[in-house]
Amino acid sequence: MAGSGTAHLRADQERALSVENLVVEFPVTGGTVHAVSDLSIDLIPGETLGILGESGCGKSSAGRALMQLPAPTSGRVVLGDTDLTTLKKNDMRRARAKMQMIMQDPVSALNPRRKVKDLVAEGLEIWGFEGDDKAKFVDELLASVGLDPEVVRDRRPHEMSGGQCQRVCIARSLALDPDVLICDEPVSSLDVSVQAQVLNLLEVTRERYSLSMIFIAHDVAVVKNISDRVLVMYLGKTCEVIPTDDMQHTALHPYTRLLLESVPRADDAQKAAQKALDHGPTKAVELPSPLNPPSGCRFRTRCPLATDRCAAEEPELREMRPGQFVACHNVAP
Repeated sequence: MAGSGTAHLRADQERALSVENLVVEFPVTGGTVHAVSDLSIDLIPGETLGILGESGCGKSSAGRALMQLPAPTSGRVVLGDTDLTTLKKNDMRRARAKMQMIMQDPVSALNPRRKVKDLVAEGLEIWGFEGDDKAKFVDELLASVGLDPEVVRDRRPHEMSGGQCQRVCIARSLALDPDVLICDEPVSSLDVSVQAQVLNLLEVTRERYSLSMIFIAHDVAVVKNISDRVLVMYLGKTCEVIPTDDMQHTALHPYTRLLLESVPRADDAQKAAQKALDHGPTKAVELPSPLNPPSGCRFRTRCPLATDRCAAEEPELREMRPGQFVACHNVAP
């Protein structure tokens, strides 16, 4: 199962979504942005797969490419048994009903001129769901995400909090009974207390509606809290795929370890102050650009384990433990 474009599951395991060798590139002045390079994803029915990485690593570009918004530069996106990258426009519209997306900013994602009941019902109307049953179903959806239909159905987005708007977005995404839900940083713009409420709601929603979810985020704690497995990305490439259980102790890739160590702890301020006294200020590291990514391993310019081989040869994803895949020349199980 070696190779950066290989699957992360056994051949006999059922897949709700299968992504093979996804490439997303954008032409810009001065060159091409290599946003996503040779990304492969397997999503098991009923699971939540987290995609974790710092800002600019290609997470959101990958999520939009799965929805064909826009279509990827190359690669395959197979939903159930349908390759979305081969569909024509009308066929894609029908298929997209089975894979919905929750955007990062819930307020911007909602039309400010429309009422909540109309926002949630929009997909139903497009597909011909009308009459009293539509209004009843919209109320049921609002109630299922913890909103009182009597209170919010006639409100507009600016009359609600960010958390309430995100609940409306979740209700809207459930209206067409999708199989896969892609959550693109769905709590990053919310207060911490509201984040916990929305995360709990997503977990309950997944179980109630038998959903499979891809959860995109840069916050390690959030991803660990909601995901069954985590795919770690850096500069458009997969570094590691790892089960969430005991991730703190079993992660092998140096970048994954760096992310885990970046999670704040109570004694961090004291340790940082002591380190500054002992060693002086640390030298700033110039981050590589997706316009001109490093040769070989893209993380090598920041990696403490980097060797000459890392610059000359791109590492392949290797299965180090059951269900754990790592793209690094210099780690062992």
